[in-house]
Amino acid sequence: MTTVWNPPAAILFDRDGTLVVDVPYCDDPSAVRPMRTAARALTAVRAHGLPTGVVSNQSGVGRGLLRRRDVDAVNREVDRLLGPFDTWRFCPHAPGEGCGCRKPAPGLVLSAAADLGIPPHRVAVVGDIGADVDAAHAAGAVAVLVPTAATLVDEVGRAPVVASDLVQAVDYLLHGPCVDAA
Repeated sequence: MTTVWNPPAAILFDRDGTLVVDVPYCDDPSAVRPMRTAARALTAVRAHGLPTGVVSNQSGVGRGLLRRRDVDAVNREVDRLLGPFDTWRFCPHAPGEGCGCRKPAPGLVLSAAADLGIPPHRVAVVGDIGADVDAAHAAGAVAVLVPTAATLVDEVGRAPVVASDLVQAVDYLLHGPCVDAA
């Protein structure tokens, strides 16, 4: 029996710790550094003609540590270094505000999918922590976890797919799981 892999119609990425090195409450575009395999992974996605997007919690705005214009400037630098991305969504709320957009809630993923005109179940989300995976699940999207030092052990254990880096995550999404021939 042969299984046909159905790749997603778009891939959304978390920003901090996934696409770029996490600098807490970053307000300085010159501090933006892409993750080691980010450019290669994004090149592969774009070569397949898939739209890309970024979904990111930015609680520093809600906490009064960042201004929206600071987040926008950092996002522009990420876009300059790794883009262009087809959609950008970020949650400016502090954790206790109870919004529907802050990951692990599905709002960012649903909004990005709607912006791209793609049903959420045809979207994949790649992130480095459990909130990214949980947001994908809550939206009905596919999730891939790329652990970093910030990833908790139980988050790795709960993730449906774990990749060692962004290239492996994208390879899985574009080509499906590797299955040994019987």
